[in-house]
Amino acid sequence: MNTDSWQGVFPAVTTKFKADMSLDLDAMAKHLEFQLEAGVHGVIILGSLGENPTLSIDEKLQLTEFFIKQVNGRVPLLACIAESDTRQACYYASRAEAMGIDGFMLLPPMRYPSDQPETMSYLEEVAAASGVPIMLYNNPVAYGTDLTPADFKALAGNPKFVAIKESSANTRRVPEIRRRTGDRYAIFCGVDDLAYECFSLGAIGWVAGLVVAFPRETVRLYDLMCAGEWAEARKLYEWFLPLLSLDIGPKFVQQIKLVEEIMGVGSARVRSPRLALNESETRHVRQVVEQALANRPAV
Repeated sequence: MNTDSWQGVFPAVTTKFKADMSLDLDAMAKHLEFQLEAGVHGVIILGSLGENPTLSIDEKLQLTEFFIKQVNGRVPLLACIAESDTRQACYYASRAEAMGIDGFMLLPPMRYPSDQPETMSYLEEVAAASGVPIMLYNNPVAYGTDLTPADFKALAGNPKFVAIKESSANTRRVPEIRRRTGDRYAIFCGVDDLAYECFSLGAIGWVAGLVVAFPRETVRLYDLMCAGEWAEARKLYEWFLPLLSLDIGPKFVQQIKLVEEIMGVGSARVRSPRLALNESETRHVRQVVEQALANRPAV
């Protein structure tokens, strides 16, 4: 696949469940069209927002096959690999490649704070399990393992690693990665409420969360930033910030899925061990959405 198209807004879509907590494929098909009609540039499944750890390997493969058919080549489709067992990660990678996935978003090993040699070995081994391109996903805040700019420079020798989702929440990382590696990687912002800052520093993509409920505003903000219309972009960004901040913290999945439900484009259902937000938390999310809708700009 030509990875030149790996830029722009890539929603990390939620996994939707029926009342019995089985996969709701109809709801996911409808939501996918909602995203594509708004002009998103790619789609990522099975990410943190997609509740990857609560899905069995069979469910992950089922969703992979389903989304490949539904997207049907209209935009790049990436699947997140977030496994604690290298063998399981390689198995999924090879199966997903055979199904026709366009690429992967690859995290360091889960549930084990690997050291630098272990992390690098894992990434290289999983990359070797398939021939498709990979977006490296750095999220030390949530997962404890940090891929540094020096690590990205060392990994640049592997042509399968083509992009980076940078979620360290340290915007200094974007120019530092570029200083060390030039244009070797497509750098994606991975933290919603740092998008403006990351794009001003050279990011060309956004793995977005609140886009699942507000896709047109997200795409419009991206377009403004790419066009260098920073003053206009800042106005939209400042309106968006309270919503974007719901992408942060240990309950970001519950918060974003509740926003989907409020907006009529999804359900707040989450799989355990996650529980629904309590009354106070729910009230906060509803207030944020109500305030945003009261001042929603035309885009």
